[in-house]
Amino acid sequence: MDREQLDSWCEKGILGLVLAILIYSPLAFGTVTQAGFDYFIVAEWLTVIVLALWLARFCVNPRHRLLWPPICWGVLAFVAYAVVCYLMAEVEFLARQEMIKVLVYAALFFAVVNNLHKQETTQIVGLTLIFLAMLISLYAVYQFLTTSDHAWHLLKPEGYRKRGSGPFLNPNHLAGYLEMILPLALAFTLTGRFQMLMKVFLAYAALAIFAGLSSTISRGGWLAAATSLVVFFAWLWRERDYRKRASIVLGVLVLVFALFLWKADIGPERRERFVVAAQVEDVRFRLWQPAVALWKDHFWFGAGPAHFDYRFRQYRPAGPVLQHRPDRVHNDYLNTLADWGLVGAAIVLSCWAAFYYQVFRGWKFVQRSQNDLGARRSNKSAFVAGGAIGLLAILVHSFWDYNMHVPANAILAVTLMAIVASHYRFASERYWHTVRWPLRIPVTAVLLAAVAYLGPQAWKRSVESYWLVRSARAGANSDAELSALQEAFRAESRNFETATLIGGVYRDLSFQGLDGHKDLARQGIEWFKKSAELNPYDPRGFIGQGQCLDWIGDHAAAAAAFKQAQAIDANGWFTQAYIGWHHFQTEDFALSKEWLMKSQTNMPDPKLNPVPYAYLERIEAKLKSPPPPR
Repeated sequence: MDREQLDSWCEKGILGLVLAILIYSPLAFGTVTQAGFDYFIVAEWLTVIVLALWLARFCVNPRHRLLWPPICWGVLAFVAYAVVCYLMAEVEFLARQEMIKVLVYAALFFAVVNNLHKQETTQIVGLTLIFLAMLISLYAVYQFLTTSDHAWHLLKPEGYRKRGSGPFLNPNHLAGYLEMILPLALAFTLTGRFQMLMKVFLAYAALAIFAGLSSTISRGGWLAAATSLVVFFAWLWRERDYRKRASIVLGVLVLVFALFLWKADIGPERRERFVVAAQVEDVRFRLWQPAVALWKDHFWFGAGPAHFDYRFRQYRPAGPVLQHRPDRVHNDYLNTLADWGLVGAAIVLSCWAAFYYQVFRGWKFVQRSQNDLGARRSNKSAFVAGGAIGLLAILVHSFWDYNMHVPANAILAVTLMAIVASHYRFASERYWHTVRWPLRIPVTAVLLAAVAYLGPQAWKRSVESYWLVRSARAGANSDAELSALQEAFRAESRNFETATLIGGVYRDLSFQGLDGHKDLARQGIEWFKKSAELNPYDPRGFIGQGQCLDWIGDHAAAAAAFKQAQAIDANGWFTQAYIGWHHFQTEDFALSKEWLMKSQTNMPDPKLNPVPYAYLERIEAKLKSPPPPR
């Protein structure tokens, strides 16, 4: 087999792997962690293989060229900035996992720009995305019509039930996914160069995607899709040959949405679910003020990659509204400022500015020539217009959600951005660079470094996830659970969550009061100390230490541990509940009652917060009984 054939097979292999990533990522719950397993690992492994095949292309083809449009400089700058922020971060594990995501997204971006820029390839990617979105949308419509509460086999959270979410647990994230593909489907249908039968399939797919988007009941998704459709049809109406068909398609979409709203208003139970969903979603606006306060305290470089979820506790306002873990800010722009600071946000802004500059600057080069007869159909212009407008939709939606922090949506956005950016090669030949010496040295070194780093990291995360899944399936506080957790920590010794779980097992075993319970409590203390050292912004490490110290009778040391937990999260129901528990152990019943009532007010659900319900009645009895004689 000669070099050209090897190079061709490597190129086809990269296409197949990228398609596998694009298909897998939305179907695997959006590629987020569920039931202890991190579904992002699969995408990470596939990306490592993509980089290896790309490196092989440089080796077998001495004339392999590097496409480097202006946006590539911005992407490269943010990768370098992410590495620097990781090295400066206080919680190493959180920062490393976020940096790995950035590296994977950047690797996919550069690989797609340089390997999937042919017209046949971009057409295959576009059609795959459209028909995959169609199938996901049909599943979402099924969920909505049958009032299904499950995404695959998992039960969706309370506020997301009776809504179409497809394989995502959160309907808002499905809306973010579909709103990026809907303009592409419409552009392929109306302006692409396809046979009539394919046009029929594309039109059906576009209607299905629109129906799936409607079934999400995502107000942010609806607004983002409406904005993108306004831009899309405004562009079509400027083209005389497309005005009639654009008006017909717009009328059909309005009719479908009207029918959906009429169909949605059935039964009081569904309306109640919509009210619950609106209440859940409206909490996001309350997160903005703490996020701004956090950003102001870390103005230039942010609090650290993925640090908001834990740093938020120090900025949590009093009251029952913001008692759940926020995960993200529910605003990608504020989230970027809080985690990466003004410098990081400026680099991201420069990437988007360069991208849309390329779209407008290169638009005339992707259209067909003016002397063609009839409508100027072009798959190049269809992908550029559909992809750019779809990305505009996710930018609008990002004001109300964190879709760009959902790996499946980020991977889709990166792929669309890369393919659209690669079309800028039609504007000028100066963005092509043949990789000869000495350029071959840094390019090869970077690819080797990426494979050498991401490969072991993916292996480490795979082993850890395997043992975490084993621990979740084992019996509570069993030897099998403890052994699996320790193996997981051995694989990833910087994961404070695993250390907290191990400490919890020792604490629960100690609380049984059997022989050797004090030794078990001391082992629990050591594991909780490890957790607190690895993440000093998680109160659970200090709370666990305090519980074990109270159990062995060292109330003074326990008081110091609970004081540290209070400094981290004084307004959180979980911390308040166990501070009240601590004062019960020291027989300060009045103070215990005060803290437990605060906790109960902030989280009245006895399933989530059983401690106040277990102790308040006992405290009342203690306070009413006469003091013991001296």
